[in-house]
Amino acid sequence: MSEMQKRRSANREMCPFCGAPIRPIPIPPGGKIRFGKYDWFVLDNQPDRMLIVTEKVIEHRPYHHEEAAITWEACDMRRYLNGEFFESFDESDRARILEVTNENHDNPWYGTPGGNPTKDRIFLLSIDEIVKYFGDSGQIKTRYMYPSPWGDWCKDEFLPWIDDEFNVNRRAVDDTGVVQNCWLRSVGANEYCVANIMGFCGNGFDQGGIMISGICDLEDGHFKFDGKGGIDKPFGIRPAMWLKK
Repeated sequence: MSEMQKRRSANREMCPFCGAPIRPIPIPPGGKIRFGKYDWFVLDNQPDRMLIVTEKVIEHRPYHHEEAAITWEACDMRRYLNGEFFESFDESDRARILEVTNENHDNPWYGTPGGNPTKDRIFLLSIDEIVKYFGDSGQIKTRYMYPSPWGDWCKDEFLPWIDDEFNVNRRAVDDTGVVQNCWLRSVGANEYCVANIMGFCGNGFDQGGIMISGICDLEDGHFKFDGKGGIDKPFGIRPAMWLKK
């Protein structure tokens, strides 16, 4: 039996892709429900409605079909979630999905305009909602400063992400248990960037961190925010919705 098989047989939590030990993602206090074809975490439970988000990344999709100045209001992802994805639920389930007005705030660190409020039935969570429902360490207001203890690889005063004790709550995995990068709906460091939850498989310090800047490139020791990034596949999505009880 290989070492990988031995570890699996011992029921140890581990990444099936790289073999790195991983901690299970905690279920939020609101618990978990089944709705449609997916399992959902309950983030907010009110007398007549609840806010839910898929337990796992359900698919990988581009945020928009081209590199462009874009906000949640005009992106392909919003059209897909409120169109094709919404229509994938049966009639009785669709009747329970509430249309709500979402605020799309400016980026809290870079001031990039977030765009107009939108009316959505299905949406991605924002930076504010991630902090509210998965844990707030205060880093959204007090940014983490460098220099780095790992060397002079970043010459900026601040890192462009939140890395804290709530990483494990925010991590997103697919059906195989592999940690995935996951889109948010918030704008990043400029109008070409979109914030995301980080999911670097096997890298223990930043799984679940909030990339406030969005996709960025490191050049000459400084982070460059050009909206391009170097990813080999689209980020994952975890749709959210307000559901009528």
